[in-house]
Amino acid sequence: MGGSASLLPREALGEYQELTFLTKQEILLAYKRFSELLPKEERENACSARVPKSQILTLPELRANPFQHRICRVFSTSGNGDDSMSFEDFLDMLSVFSDSATLDIKSHYAFRIFDFDEDGTLDRSDLEKLVDCLTGQGEESRLSNAEMEQLIQNILEESDIDKDGTINLSEFQHVISRSPDFVSSFKIVL
Repeated sequence: MGGSASLLPREALGEYQELTFLTKQEILLAYKRFSELLPKEERENACSARVPKSQILTLPELRANPFQHRICRVFSTSGNGDDSMSFEDFLDMLSVFSDSATLDIKSHYAFRIFDFDEDGTLDRSDLEKLVDCLTGQGEESRLSNAEMEQLIQNILEESDIDKDGTINLSEFQHVISRSPDFVSSFKIVL
C-alpha cells in the first residue's frame, strides 16, 4: 500500500513543515486523509485538487464540531464561495488546530470562526449565533430570549473593554489569555 503518501513531493513536504506547526508524519497523514476524500481518479493530483465542503464535513473530527461550517468558510481559499478546500487549506486548518500552534494563532482563528458576519468584531448577532452553536439548535436546548440577552450582556460586560458594544480581536485575545483550557481544547487531531 503506502501509495498516496509517496505522491507528496519531498521538497513540498519540507516546505509544508516549515510553514505549519505540523511534523512530517502529521503532514503525510494529512495528505493521506485529504487524498481519501477525493474520487479515486483525482487522488494522484491531490496537491492541486479541491475537496468539496460536503466531503470535508464527512471527517469524524469535524462531523461533531458545532462550528464545522464556519471552519470550512474560514480556511477555504475558494474564490467562488463554495468553501471547498485545497490540500494547503486543509493543512492550514490542521496546523492551527494542532497542539503546537501558538495561543496567538489559535485565538486569531477562533475569533474569525466566531465572527459569523465577517466584519472584524463580535457583535450581539455573532454572540447569539455562537451561543446557539454551543447549546444546539434544537428547541429544547435553545435559550429563551431573556436568557440569551442576559448571557450576551454578561459576555460583553466581561470582554468589551472599550464598551463599544462589540468584542474586537484584542479584547477577545485578552479574554482567551485568561482561559487556561483554550489551547488544549481548540484542536483537531487526525
